[in-house]
Amino acid sequence: IAPTRRAGGTRSGSSVRGSCSAEVARIAVAATAPFGADVLARLAERHEIAALLTRPDAPRGRGRRVTPSPAKQVAVELGLPVLAPERPEPGLPLDAPVVVVCAYGALIPEALLAERRWLNVHPSLLPRWRGAAPVERAIMAGDEETGVTIHETVKELDAGPIAAVERFPIGELDAGGVFERAAEIAARLLDAVLEDPDPRFTPQAAEAVTYADKLTPADRVLDPGRPAEELVRVVRALSPHIGARAELHGRPVTIWRARVGDDGGLEPLEIQPDGGRRMPYPDWVRGLR
Repeated sequence: IAPTRRAGGTRSGSSVRGSCSAEVARIAVAATAPFGADVLARLAERHEIAALLTRPDAPRGRGRRVTPSPAKQVAVELGLPVLAPERPEPGLPLDAPVVVVCAYGALIPEALLAERRWLNVHPSLLPRWRGAAPVERAIMAGDEETGVTIHETVKELDAGPIAAVERFPIGELDAGGVFERAAEIAARLLDAVLEDPDPRFTPQAAEAVTYADKLTPADRVLDPGRPAEELVRVVRALSPHIGARAELHGRPVTIWRARVGDDGGLEPLEIQPDGGRRMPYPDWVRGLR
């Protein structure tokens, strides 16, 4: 992709220019979280990855052991060069004309953006759900569909003009299912955008902007006073990566799967007691007797 911009519209359907059979492109990838790691792995199957830009190793998990990011783990397995600065600064040796950004987790300074084209993969139908938790917020809100947007990275959060977008129904998917579907679509959309030497970018509609705020501990706590349908959506939105929290039979647990029961209330299906393992809810209840 040449580092030039052209205003214009996107096509209907998948809303992306270019053919389905993409040519190999030399790109860099900026990714950290599992979603970014998945997209990196898929891109590496069809394009030349010059380098991965990721966040530094950090304490993770219950033991707080210093661990490389999921994206770095993929890059190491693939033998890719890895850059992990505390702050991304101009002059990074990314060695490619285009950087694909996907769940990187840090702001990219304007001076660095000006050095080459940066394409962001966002798992929502922008301008709906800009921000840190678009998949979770879409499920919690009861959205019937979501999608993937490929847009130019700009200073303002997720506000760049759009090169490609594709919708898909959420149905009964949990967050894990949505992320998996989004990663597959993202790689396919990027094939066509990267193949186009002069892709068109369409400005986002300013009046339709909503924000997906970062998840907080309070978002995990199930309020028994809320309708069961809402609680089930929270469980789906936080599975399988975070988990919803509740007190059942006087004991704190994480709920991983649930449904609306025959009585109209929340029916847990899979839970995890604090300090224990994940298990079917009926098995846990029997163990309490």
